[in-house]
Amino acid sequence: MTDLNRPARLNRTILGLLGLVLLAAGGFAVATHFRQLRLLDPDSPLVPGTTRPPTWALYVTAAAAVLVGLLVLRWLLAQLARRPPIRTWRFDSDPDRGRTELSADAAVAPFTEELRAYPGVRRARATLAGPRDDPTLALVVTLSQDGDPGQVRDRLTTDGLPRLRQALDLETVPVSVEFRFDTAAERTVR
Repeated sequence: MTDLNRPARLNRTILGLLGLVLLAAGGFAVATHFRQLRLLDPDSPLVPGTTRPPTWALYVTAAAAVLVGLLVLRWLLAQLARRPPIRTWRFDSDPDRGRTELSADAAVAPFTEELRAYPGVRRARATLAGPRDDPTLALVVTLSQDGDPGQVRDRLTTDGLPRLRQALDLETVPVSVEFRFDTAAERTVR
């Protein structure tokens, strides 16, 4: 899996297109106001007359509203797809004697628990995506305000990731780590 954060790419694309449309509309309005474009008369009323628009215009407006609504719904649904699909790995060393299946979530559960025990780590989430021959590990680590990302990264590199690779019998596992800081103040009991 090459892209673990599909909603972010979709958001950037939609916001970029919306920004271009708004810039073009604003530029058109300013150029028309200062009479640089002579497509419209800046002194003319915005809506000519007070009569009801033709029926076809109402249908076009309703269709455009439905289309925009569906696009917005698709955008909202994309926000829910934060995790890549989880696969089940199969270990088939001797198919006649059976096979072993391992869920990717179950494979990283002990690793995640170990990561949560590191000093300064409040929460940790690990996602192992992709097939067994080309996995990708995505980590989201939430640190306390005094947590040290460098120290956690060093501990991951020297302790956690080598043990995970050994447990999964993999030579390499590409890893992306996202560090976040907890915004809640720590409560101390006195």
